[in-house]
Amino acid sequence: MQFIKPVLYCFLLFSTIGQPDLQSAGQSTAVNDPIFDSAPQSISPEARALIYTKNGNGYVHDNIDASIEALQEICADLGLATDVISDSDLFTDGNLKLYQVLIFSNTNNETFDTDAQKLAFQRYIQAGGGFVGIHSASGSERQWPWFWKMLGGKFRRHPPLQPFNIQVIDPNHPATEMLGSMWEWEDECYYLDHLNPDNHILLAADLSTIQDEQKSEYPGVVFGTYFPLSWCHHYGGGHEFYTALGHKSEYYSNPVFRNHLSGGIRWVMEQVKDLDYSKATTSLNLE
Repeated sequence: MQFIKPVLYCFLLFSTIGQPDLQSAGQSTAVNDPIFDSAPQSISPEARALIYTKNGNGYVHDNIDASIEALQEICADLGLATDVISDSDLFTDGNLKLYQVLIFSNTNNETFDTDAQKLAFQRYIQAGGGFVGIHSASGSERQWPWFWKMLGGKFRRHPPLQPFNIQVIDPNHPATEMLGSMWEWEDECYYLDHLNPDNHILLAADLSTIQDEQKSEYPGVVFGTYFPLSWCHHYGGGHEFYTALGHKSEYYSNPVFRNHLSGGIRWVMEQVKDLDYSKATTSLNLE
């Protein structure tokens, strides 16, 4: 599938976001309409989550330990058992079948070492698995277009860390229902490209509150005065949630941010049913 050029993204994703009256986005809009094809189900008592933190060559966040601790507590509250790994050798069909959700917490750059590992991950998604990406997970596998589409986009850059306003686009999602219409938050405002037009946008940065000398270059006015920060969708047979937020270690002890993460994980878990590997391909899709 060819990605739609940025100008068309604006139309598809933000036909309501770039307008001056976004502050009243609590009204029913195309962005907020339900898009999901299955009713939520309860989380199985045997459900497990895999927290994955591998980083390739390049910048490694110092928030990983804090994120692991928070995610283990969040998952326990949701009734999920957890395992934590940073070794991509464990990405095999046999291992991944044990999990209902894979949480890529601040992974970055080369997340897999071999095509066999990529294929095992891809097959897991195609079998109906769940995926949660946090912060720099969007900078993972920068040479693998299928991964960008699955996550919902590819990291491009960010301005300096600073406080800014976040517009809640879908206030009814479990990851946003605690936030009200506007969330004031300090973080790195990630700008992604190669955005998947099927993303169901949950949060968007108010670019008018961002200090960024390069803002006119990208994202410019492609998305009006807003840029997507968090979304969910169904892609390739799987169920995915992503948030660009989460740079600093202390954020993972913030109750509001933890509720945001918990809601995203819970939504994914409610979508996942029994994995069906008969739906998975046997050849790696690099496109």
